[in-house]
Amino acid sequence: MRAAWYERNGPAREVLVVGEMPTPSPGPGEVLVRLATSGVNPSDWKTRAGSRPMVAPRVIPHSDGAGTIEAVGEGVDRARIGERVWIWNGQWKRPFGTAAEYIALPAAQAVRLPDNTGFEAGACLGIPALTAWRAVQTDGGVAGQSVLVAGGAGAVGHYAIQMAKLLGAAQVIATVSSAGKAAHVRAAGADLVVNYREEDVAARVAEATGGRGVDRVVEVDLAANAALLPQVVAKDGLCVCYGSGKPEMALAFGPMIMSGAAIRFFIVYELSVAAREQGLAQLGFWLEGGQLAHAVGATLPLDRIAEAHEMVERGAVMGNVVLTC
Repeated sequence: MRAAWYERNGPAREVLVVGEMPTPSPGPGEVLVRLATSGVNPSDWKTRAGSRPMVAPRVIPHSDGAGTIEAVGEGVDRARIGERVWIWNGQWKRPFGTAAEYIALPAAQAVRLPDNTGFEAGACLGIPALTAWRAVQTDGGVAGQSVLVAGGAGAVGHYAIQMAKLLGAAQVIATVSSAGKAAHVRAAGADLVVNYREEDVAARVAEATGGRGVDRVVEVDLAANAALLPQVVAKDGLCVCYGSGKPEMALAFGPMIMSGAAIRFFIVYELSVAAREQGLAQLGFWLEGGQLAHAVGATLPLDRIAEAHEMVERGAVMGNVVLTC
């Protein structure tokens, strides 16, 4: 099979190789998926660059993807052969991910993809969509709440805006860094858009919420926004954090204790079984109903994987970067 891999950490163009590898076979409880697409996420380039130790001497990157089940292992219903699926945790704690023509993995990690959802969109679900769902659903959900989505034009933020509205949020505010991104998040359903490079975010949030602040912050970069948090969150509000641009961050104790705010950290790879099952069911419902808009910013062939990694690393694309396999 055609695949992309690396055998050491480093810059994309120095370590990523595209070539031939043996096609895997599904073991007991596994399915073999012929991949149509592979999603490139920030965690993929960070892992390739060395943010985490390599899990094997050779790694096929990427955890997200979509395709068709071509074979099943012992114990898996043969009726699944031919099923369109999307993948989660394809390369989490496993050496061979979705940047290839085929992947063999546990059957539960290949989720049925509705016929009305394309393979490009399917490659956006495992990390961005599930992260967004968890961020707006955890700790009681957002029904009736005012929600601030930091980085609303990002892959997770774009889904989080839509999902917050679908789950009954009373108000969704999003921060962006450009006029183009502002239009993107308005189209997703944001009630108020704040350009943090040109406007005072705290002042705009106070104005929009009658001075009380938002009930929930969906946070993409806590290290960058820690000082802003107690200025925008309502008394006893919640910050749900799924990312940080730096490995360490500092919070001012005085303002934070006066706010009474809680911070919920999570990583989508490590959701509990119960939480993931709930998320998969909710995503399936929304997909079947055509209720989610998917932002695919660029689609490249597998041979251009190094370019795709660089695009995501630079933040050069608004939306998901997807490879065709």
